[in-house]
Amino acid sequence: MLDGFRRVVLSSIGKKVLMALSGLALLGFLVVHLAGNLLLYRSDADFDAYAHMLESNPLLPLAEIALLALFITHIAFAFRVSAENRDARKTGYRIRASKGRKTVASASMLVTGVVVLLFVIVHVYDFRIGKMLGEPKLSLAAMVAQRLSTPLGAAVYLFGVGALGIHLRHAFRSACQTLGVDHPNLTPWLGKIGWTLAIVLSVGFASFPLFFLFKGGAA
Repeated sequence: MLDGFRRVVLSSIGKKVLMALSGLALLGFLVVHLAGNLLLYRSDADFDAYAHMLESNPLLPLAEIALLALFITHIAFAFRVSAENRDARKTGYRIRASKGRKTVASASMLVTGVVVLLFVIVHVYDFRIGKMLGEPKLSLAAMVAQRLSTPLGAAVYLFGVGALGIHLRHAFRSACQTLGVDHPNLTPWLGKIGWTLAIVLSVGFASFPLFFLFKGGAA
């Protein structure tokens, strides 16, 4: 039974399905993460209270491990599938039925994915590890404002968020099609939903460095 499960997971379609499922789960996390971050616009106290609620939750370590597992799964299978597709093109076995419909987003999925990964590492170092190594009662809202109010900090985050938006532009529709949600009547809507998610999430996250950068400059 275990061997059968392993064969399914390591099959071509199995890897694509796991990549799609992990990607959709990460997309759900981004929606929740943005919703929490929007508390910064209400008040520093509300955002710090939200951060404290998360940090004091005993299930947080398990959630972080699960999130890390999702990232590793998504990235590992993305590289594996990309390598297999490249090898298939070299040997001529893969018919590129999508030729002519290729977009910047679809052609740069691996590149934007790597940029997003590097951005996540910087983000975690800035606010998760930085918070742990800082003073126990250090305000996370103050840390965010301090980091994003500098031109370099804002530029790094805007670059990462831009890559995220490009990645999401194609990722949602691709994941749905991999999972079998593919119909002539649905495909246009999947594209529109993908565009909407990409715009809402990228603009939402980009608003923070822009807000603090101009706020800091005006202070």
